[in-house]
Amino acid sequence: MNTKKIPLFIAFFILVHSYVFSVPLHSQIWGFSMDIPVCYEYTGGNNRDTFSFESPDGAMLDIVVYHPDSSRSTAFPDVDAMILDVHQRLNNRGEMDFFDYNNRRTAILELDFSGPSGEAMSGWALGLELTERPGPRGGPPVKPLLLALAYGPSDNAWFEFLHVSALDSIRPIAWERLTPGPITEFGFPRVTPILVPVFGLDTIAIIYQEDAEAAQSLIDREFEVLRRYEHADIWREAWERFYRTIYRDSFDRLADLAFQVERKLNVPPRENRDFAEQVLHWVQTFDYERDLMGSDFLNLISAAVEGRGDCDNQSMLWAIILRKAGINSAMMVSRYYGHAMGLAELSGPGARFALGGQMLLVAETTARVAIGLIAEDVSATEHWIGILFE
Repeated sequence: MNTKKIPLFIAFFILVHSYVFSVPLHSQIWGFSMDIPVCYEYTGGNNRDTFSFESPDGAMLDIVVYHPDSSRSTAFPDVDAMILDVHQRLNNRGEMDFFDYNNRRTAILELDFSGPSGEAMSGWALGLELTERPGPRGGPPVKPLLLALAYGPSDNAWFEFLHVSALDSIRPIAWERLTPGPITEFGFPRVTPILVPVFGLDTIAIIYQEDAEAAQSLIDREFEVLRRYEHADIWREAWERFYRTIYRDSFDRLADLAFQVERKLNVPPRENRDFAEQVLHWVQTFDYERDLMGSDFLNLISAAVEGRGDCDNQSMLWAIILRKAGINSAMMVSRYYGHAMGLAELSGPGARFALGGQMLLVAETTARVAIGLIAEDVSATEHWIGILFE
């Protein structure tokens, strides 16, 4: 995104009207959550253990929870038996594989089968274990199993991005909501911890060798989903989900790096606003660069290690570091201005943005100005969208 480089900066209050935005889905019964692409519409199910969605152009997503006290006659002893049953019932021609997702057995199945009228269908299926719960009638504990199928006509190659994006948004257990998704972990398992320098701070942090590549792959995939809907009526919701998805994938990857930044910049211990401003000054020193041929969003691991990027990845990086330090944070983006800024729950004077029932302080991450000051020519409230990550 571009930023407005002018000398005049002002502090002002931004008041925005409420609007409907897409939010992740969460099952209070089973504990899993999902933040599926905004094009999907709910088409059926019992809203307890079966859910079906479909996009206007024919992509389908089915979610089923198998458990012993289900009204369905079928129950499976484990993920392996469940995914094998799907494979056989569909006369599926794709391959299956198994892996550990956060130390739980998980199955992935490539879908390649014929629909009811003989049409070629393709996609992916995912099988996961959910949180253990008491067995029926006081029996031993059981692990419900979640089956998710994302599929559609094979002649629509773009559906591949949609299918993977939908399945990767599933988090089987509540604490996993801010960890990389199962599809990303399957493709880029984090197995090799390494030490990397933190840009400009004379310290090192632990990440996984696979983190930067995995994060960038997710960003590029989600950009393809976003680009499909950037001129549709749901463009606003699509933007919100794009940034939420990146945040959730990056949050855990940055755990030690954010700790090292806090350790260097919060000594002696500072008030929240002072610490937030120190982190802001740090990201403001990054080299400004754009990638107009791609997603134009550099993954946050590379940004923090190499000290480069654009306003939106710098704003999100700033927000994550603050959130890790216990400060509520968010960001605001503008398609009209081609710009992004950070937001945080901080006291004191400065420009503020109304979001989530709070007036959050604005942080300009690319121009070297104090927190709460932004350029006068980006001040029209109707051109900004607030992004709540959690």
